[in-house]
Amino acid sequence: MLKVGVIGGGSISEFHLRPYFENPNVEIVAICDTNEVRLHSLGKKYLVENLYTEVGEFLANEQIDAVSICTWNNSHADIAIQALQKNKHVLLEKPLSLNLEEAYAVEAAVKESKKILQVGNVRRFATNVGVLKKFIDAGELGEIYYAKASCLRRLGNPGGWFSDISKSGGGPLIDLGTHMIDLCWYLMGKPKPVSVSGNTYKKLGNRSHIENLSFYKAADYNAEHNDVEDLANGLIRFENGASLFVDVSFTLHAKQDEISVKLYGENGGAEVEPELAIIKEQHETILNITPQIDLLSFDFAGSFVNEINHFVDCCINNVQPISPVSDGVEVTKMLLAIYESAATNQEIKL
Repeated sequence: MLKVGVIGGGSISEFHLRPYFENPNVEIVAICDTNEVRLHSLGKKYLVENLYTEVGEFLANEQIDAVSICTWNNSHADIAIQALQKNKHVLLEKPLSLNLEEAYAVEAAVKESKKILQVGNVRRFATNVGVLKKFIDAGELGEIYYAKASCLRRLGNPGGWFSDISKSGGGPLIDLGTHMIDLCWYLMGKPKPVSVSGNTYKKLGNRSHIENLSFYKAADYNAEHNDVEDLANGLIRFENGASLFVDVSFTLHAKQDEISVKLYGENGGAEVEPELAIIKEQHETILNITPQIDLLSFDFAGSFVNEINHFVDCCINNVQPISPVSDGVEVTKMLLAIYESAATNQEIKL
């Protein structure tokens, strides 16, 4: 039985707590959050008696074998290192860290502790991605030389800590772009990035004045504080000659929200979002192939269940996860290079 604790009781925490609670190989033994009302509510809901407001006290609990870290981005690396030093396995919500020094420190702590650290790149665990990965691994697409991904919200700045750069480290790029870059890079076979060109824009702000159109708001929503970008884009070049283009926004003068993930290979292409499709040529004819599966699009809750169950299996069986710390370091390099390129108005060599 794996004994698990969860640090951070915000909205994402329940996508960890619920799958743990339903996994027969897991016992949730502790929860930590600075908000005592929220903490006791979660404790009651998931039948957890060990409730903490201090991370240090939480990690001192020797019952805990593994932790999920669901806190603000600026605390990810520090808490992960503390947990590893206390000999606990770690599932760390993305991003891994806000700078490369922290990323390398987490990686070193993983090696030193010999514990499991899984980065929470939840889209890797979507059913449609798993299906496509089998086709790619079998060579159906051949070498993937170009990918592009968009996650554009026309009105979707969550406010709260998401729009406070001191806590989040950035806006849509570090929030949404992390997923888009990681997913494409993963499906492309994780080629080595060599250069990055990027742009960020801060033109529209929170747009809280918009009426009659609802959007997601963080628990600590505050329209007055917003010092993150509205929009970011980037072109990443890889050592094997492949390239990846990504653009993401919290707010944009767009007709509608848009999410798309597309990959192009020598023997075929694929779309992951908005729905899985595989494109091939046979007998001088182009085929658009629709796999017959229950979920062609990203299933948010179901993918978290897959992610949590994978982490539990890795901890119990002492095997490396499909989203290891080394991948988190590489994605962090690409994200930070886009921000650096935008700030310096020049291409960044990696």
